Amino acid sequence: MDQLILFPFADYWWLYGSFTVLVLGLLALDLGVFHREAHEVRFKEALTWSIVWISLALLFGYGLYQYSLWKFPLDPRLAGLDHAALAKQTFLEYLTGFVVEKSLSVDNIFVFVVVFGYFAIPARYQHRVLFYGILGALIFRVIFISLGAALMQFHWVILLFGAFLVLTGLKIIFAPEKPVEPEKNLLIRLLRRFVPVTSQLRGEKFFLRESGVWHATPLFVCLAFLELTDIVFAVDSVPAIFALTREPLIVFTSNIFAILGLRALFFLLAGVMHKFRLLKYGLGLVLVFVGLKMAWLNEAFGGKFPITWSLGLIGGIIGASVVLSLLVPARPRAAT
Repeated sequence: MDQLILFPFADYWWLYGSFTVLVLGLLALDLGVFHREAHEVRFKEALTWSIVWISLALLFGYGLYQYSLWKFPLDPRLAGLDHAALAKQTFLEYLTGFVVEKSLSVDNIFVFVVVFGYFAIPARYQHRVLFYGILGALIFRVIFISLGAALMQFHWVILLFGAFLVLTGLKIIFAPEKPVEPEKNLLIRLLRRFVPVTSQLRGEKFFLRESGVWHATPLFVCLAFLELTDIVFAVDSVPAIFALTREPLIVFTSNIFAILGLRALFFLLAGVMHKFRLLKYGLGLVLVFVGLKMAWLNEAFGGKFPITWSLGLIGGIIGASVVLSLLVPARPRAAT
């Protein structure tokens, strides 16, 4: 059964465009004003920016809700429907999508910590790498979301994505963790083969000219690896949010806001990530749930699994995994 799209791109292209301009403006303000000078981001600054990004995300969701309340009664396609219920559904789907994407983005932080340590990136340059890394991530997410919106019209794709998410969640839960090894990555090896790389950092530069030849710096190699890892993470996260909503606008905006706050979240949590050892199991369970929702639960509940139940389950799973990580001590390793 085809699902009615509340915000079709043909009618709401200006909303997509306005949101994109807003995001680019926020990024320009971030790098051009607040982080013009390279410096180490401290806990207080990271906490402030985390609050700012989350507040902006919630404010946008509330604005979308209010706009929906005003616009839906004027849309002839929605005549005879409960407009208030549709507006509430829109907000809850946006909020649930944001929570899922924000939670899944925590996985990125584990990788950031390892990669920055491997390339020996000083703390004062890490924000610059993450800024351009997230800028690239936004571009790749737009591509993935556009492809997902087109593919989700086919029922077999929905089943395939659902099965993929379930298997990915089970792999996270049961498969042993593999260390991140940038030196074995094919992209990094090809980059170093075809592009000369300086042996040391050159301040905050990604490229420089030496003896008439352009060289990449380790800062750019680190950036390239982070971009690759985000593409891998997007393969999981984009189908996950399409399991919660078929609205491309909601997928787009909630995904982007989750990514925008990722830098601040990294600087906030990087030093304490080891304490959330059970979080990966929570993330695995979330992926299993959204996979089942996409492939089975939606159909079992007449085409739409209640979004309030989804929000409660996802929030409960993530919250429980965090609390248990802090309350249940890790088992001491056996002496060898």
